Amino acid sequence: MKNTIYTIATICSLVLISCGGVPEKSKETSSEEMKFSVAEVLEMVSKENDVTRTLYTKAIVGAGKKQGMKFDEDWQKEEVEAGPLPALFLRGVANDIRKSEVPLGLYLGSDFPINKANKFEGKQAELFGKIKENRAPQHFFDEEQKVYTAMFADVAGAAACVSCHNKHEQTTKSDWKLGDVMGATTWQYPTDSLSYASTMAVLKAYRNGTKAIYQDYLDEIAQFKNSKKPEIGDKWPSAGGLYLPSPEVFLDSVRELASYETMTVLLK
Repeated sequence: MKNTIYTIATICSLVLISCGGVPEKSKETSSEEMKFSVAEVLEMVSKENDVTRTLYTKAIVGAGKKQGMKFDEDWQKEEVEAGPLPALFLRGVANDIRKSEVPLGLYLGSDFPINKANKFEGKQAELFGKIKENRAPQHFFDEEQKVYTAMFADVAGAAACVSCHNKHEQTTKSDWKLGDVMGATTWQYPTDSLSYASTMAVLKAYRNGTKAIYQDYLDEIAQFKNSKKPEIGDKWPSAGGLYLPSPEVFLDSVRELASYETMTVLLK
């Protein structure tokens, strides 16, 4: 019975979110606008981001490397035939969100970043110290930028992340271990609460960003001249060959893994 309930709930959530629709309100609530706190929304999209990055890191990068696939920070250069590293996958999502009409900010920072521009300073450096101690999310209002901000621990959950950072020629820390807090994802939004429609727009912007960067990766593969091209379809590298899921298959997996918690917030 428990599995049946979970399945029904997941299907309802998938339909609701993928369609981007708002349920018709009853007469009793027609004059009231459903509201979510900015903290609730940022935590919700952060959890979906965790699912997405974990899936990409382990099921695409980690498993893909075992099949001979390559991933590089210069993956978009014409002479480099590789896919984006997990941190660059996140950057691609953030860049696509920035192009949308949704005022959602997203970036990854650390106290030991490979790129100096990603080093935490001021208030964020102070709060990141707390995150390293207890790994609890930190919420605050950024007075300078006038945005509500939420920081979430970015934990080294895959060997690919650890080895890449430890061996990078520009690394400022070469003894990372699995389970370490390597940085924090930071989310920002300009208002303290969001309507149901605005909340759905945030989720849609994030998922559009995920689809866009993943499609960019597949487009890059299509231009390979000296490397074998993975077969794109419904198989994953774990199947034991040069396989990559299509954007639809990849996103369906993200939705399946994240939708229950997302729905819990939306129907709260």
